[in-house]
Amino acid sequence: MPPEVPIIVFFSVALPILVVGAVFVTFIYYRSREKQLMIEKNMSYQEMMEFIKSRRDNYILLKLGFIIMFFGIGLGLGLLIDNYTYVEEWIPFLIFAFTGAGFITAHYFAKMQERKDNLNKTKE
Repeated sequence: MPPEVPIIVFFSVALPILVVGAVFVTFIYYRSREKQLMIEKNMSYQEMMEFIKSRRDNYILLKLGFIIMFFGIGLGLGLLIDNYTYVEEWIPFLIFAFTGAGFITAHYFAKMQERKDNLNKTKE
C-alpha cells in the first residue's frame, strides 16, 4: 500500500465531517447573533417569534422536490448517454445543467404559488 493512501482516506473522511461541523456552527452562531440584535432593539418574545415566522419559507419542500427531481433526471440521462456513447463527461454536465434548471423552475413555481396565496388572502 502506498504511503499516500492513509492520508487520502483520512481527508476523505475528515473533510466532510469538518464541513458539516463548520456549517452547523455557523448556523448556530448567526441564529444567536440575530436574537441578540432583536434583544438589543427591545423586541418582545412575541414580536421576535412573529418576525421569525414571517421569514420562514413556506415552499421549501416544494423547492427541494423540484431540485431533487431535476438532479435525478440529469443523473439518469447522463448515465443513459454514457452507456451509448462511452463519453463520461456527459454525466457531470447533465447533473449540473438539470440541477440548475431545477433551481430556476423551483424559484419561479414557488413565486407563482406565493402570488396565488396572496390573491387568496386579499379576497378573504
